[in-house]
Amino acid sequence: MKLLETIKTKAIATTLALKSWALAKAQEWKLREKLISLWEKAKGLWVRIGQKLRPRERFMQTKAYAKLQAMTPLRRRMTVMLCGVFLLLGLIFGFNQLKTFMIKHFISGMGLPPATVSTMVVTSSEWQPKLSSVGNIRAFRGVELSTEIAGLVQTVPIKSGMDVKEGELLIKLNDASDVAQLNSLKAMADLAKIINERDRQQLAIQAISKNVFDTSKADAKSKQAQVEQQTALVAKKNLKAPFSGRVGIVMINPGQYVNSGDKLVTLQTLDPIFVDFNLPQSNAEQIQVGQEIVVTTDAFKDASFTGKITAVSPKVDTNTRNIQVEAQLANPDKKILPGMFANVNIKVGDQVKLLTLPQTAVTYNPYGSTIFIAKPTGKKDKQGNPELEAQQVFVTTGTTRGDQVAILKGVEEGATVVTSGQLKLKNGTPLIVNNKVQPANSPDPKPQE
Repeated sequence: MKLLETIKTKAIATTLALKSWALAKAQEWKLREKLISLWEKAKGLWVRIGQKLRPRERFMQTKAYAKLQAMTPLRRRMTVMLCGVFLLLGLIFGFNQLKTFMIKHFISGMGLPPATVSTMVVTSSEWQPKLSSVGNIRAFRGVELSTEIAGLVQTVPIKSGMDVKEGELLIKLNDASDVAQLNSLKAMADLAKIINERDRQQLAIQAISKNVFDTSKADAKSKQAQVEQQTALVAKKNLKAPFSGRVGIVMINPGQYVNSGDKLVTLQTLDPIFVDFNLPQSNAEQIQVGQEIVVTTDAFKDASFTGKITAVSPKVDTNTRNIQVEAQLANPDKKILPGMFANVNIKVGDQVKLLTLPQTAVTYNPYGSTIFIAKPTGKKDKQGNPELEAQQVFVTTGTTRGDQVAILKGVEEGATVVTSGQLKLKNGTPLIVNNKVQPANSPDPKPQE
């Protein structure tokens, strides 16, 4: 409230000060006397005009005045009113027409306002035709290991991220009872083998029948099969690497009970490594086994990896109409990991010369792609530079490469093309060129940190 009172007081004081200043200046400049003098001059001029032209006397001598006087008072007043209304409407209509004419004349005299744009000269560059795609990294061999039987973990001789060889022990389950059972079966098998050998000797001297010998022989084979079965069971308690590779994160500890089929550890072969990607069916003729590829990943921005296509799918996906392609990369440093996202480039054919422009210079429309050319008008500005105006032309675009797009038809080499600011242009628009800032025009752009 105090603030409002303060503002109100200051506003009143300021108003009174302005009023006092205006009165003082009016007295100083003698505004009242000057205005009275000007009014008297205007009245005198009007009187002199009236005396010279005498419009009233002239109108009273016309036939129209005589007809008005012959009318009844009511009809005379109605006629005067209608004439006044039509005269007023005519003045309003004439004023609007004059205003429209003056506006059109002013606009036509101004012309199109100039637009500030950036430009560049169209040049040709070496262009390597290539196919691009995105793919997924896949291990040369990869598996989630598990055991066929349940048991208690006895030892875990491996560590997370460790490289192992084929056949190396990864996890050992408690197999004491199974080994004891195996030894028992081995003893029984040895006894059955001895009995069978003794029966063979007795059969040779006709001490026993052939039936007894066959029975002992079958029993020996049965006992040996039981030994082999128990040996396989003991082997299942030892989880070994099926191939060489690198183990993942080990989360199994001694004393832990695991069920059959539980995922215990992952094993991946990282060198070499596969990359799987898809290409449209229209590119089927351009890809073949043995073709070289270049792979880049976001994880290693400054590194590229080369490889070769190892297989092309014999069928096309009916949903996407794409062909699946498999390529193999050398990965001696084991930096590329399965599951990574990868950018794949395949070189096709020899290098060609093409006209290139920044992609921002091209306006894509449903009826075609267009660009604006900075065309000289033949005149010069105040600084002596040639004046330029915009001219829209249709172009046929080709493939893209980074920030650039290939122009196949519609513009000649050496032409000056508008690269930014073309959204406000139309044919004939005067141009002011400012190339202090240019759009990106790199064939291999890098992401900025």
